[in-house]
Amino acid sequence: MDYLKGIAVILVVYRHVLIGVQRTGLAVPEYLERANMMFYSFRMPLFFILSGLFISAGLDKRKYQSLIKIKIQTLLLPYLIWVFIQVTLQIIFSAYTNSSRTLVDYTYIFYQPRNLDQFWYLPALFNVTLIYILVKHFLKTPGKWQLLIGITLYFISPYFNKISMISDWMEFYVFFALGDCIKDFVVKKEYEKKFSSVWFLLTVLPFFAAVQLYYLYRGELFFMMSWRGKLEFLLISLTGCFTMFLVSQLLQRLNKVSFLRVVGFHSLYIYVMHVLIAAPVRVFLMKILHIHNSLVLVTSGIFMSILICISFYNLFIKNNWLWFLFPGDKRIQTI
Repeated sequence: MDYLKGIAVILVVYRHVLIGVQRTGLAVPEYLERANMMFYSFRMPLFFILSGLFISAGLDKRKYQSLIKIKIQTLLLPYLIWVFIQVTLQIIFSAYTNSSRTLVDYTYIFYQPRNLDQFWYLPALFNVTLIYILVKHFLKTPGKWQLLIGITLYFISPYFNKISMISDWMEFYVFFALGDCIKDFVVKKEYEKKFSSVWFLLTVLPFFAAVQLYYLYRGELFFMMSWRGKLEFLLISLTGCFTMFLVSQLLQRLNKVSFLRVVGFHSLYIYVMHVLIAAPVRVFLMKILHIHNSLVLVTSGIFMSILICISFYNLFIKNNWLWFLFPGDKRIQTI
């Protein structure tokens, strides 16, 4: 799972670093833009599937009220804390960055998190988890019915796009439910050897490539404007998620690229902090070192953002010096 989270969060950092470079007015190679679009098709669905894998285990270990309390501490509070910090800093340093924040942006925290860079994910995941837990507990709804609910919500979510606090969780509920449905299948040892096979991955890769080429050909807007487009995007997303799952299984078996596990373990901290790090790194490279090569800026921005986020966590959060920035960590360490 850490391999998968590592892959997903690196793709998220890539997107925001790339956008930051594009906003400076520098010419960005087309292949970087196309890669960003391709990754968009599956990186966030993958996060929700991974979260759904563990929801039933959480409910088996504790009462639903306790699990909701934990999700408040580990998802909702970090969202409120870090989105406030980021918006505030973007307002203060607006003259030095390419963000254009005003006091109005604080209101988006409560109803339009899509306007706040990467932060929409945390309230969306919290809302999905909260509703899923309540439905599962009070209605005793099995996973397959939760999946049906998720598919329904997925197709009607565009009608609520004006309020992303609502539409976001509706769109991704299906992926969370899918994670819950496949939890037993994923952990079965008899499938591990097959899924970690090089030949199995090589068999899937051409199909993955064809699907992604189709996605690039159609363009993002096509998949947002019709029921057919929504259905095709769902299938494209699942294809990407499954391929990343095979890649992670193979890497785990071979014990290769182990830094992905480290990145995956720190995925939450990287997710909330990386935009705050990427901006000053980009400014330093451009204004102080006079580097204006977009490829160098993107790769350096990704590497430094991830490295600094991990270092900050281990220096200041893990040792409880600044535990209040991640209240859930304080709770976990005192259990």
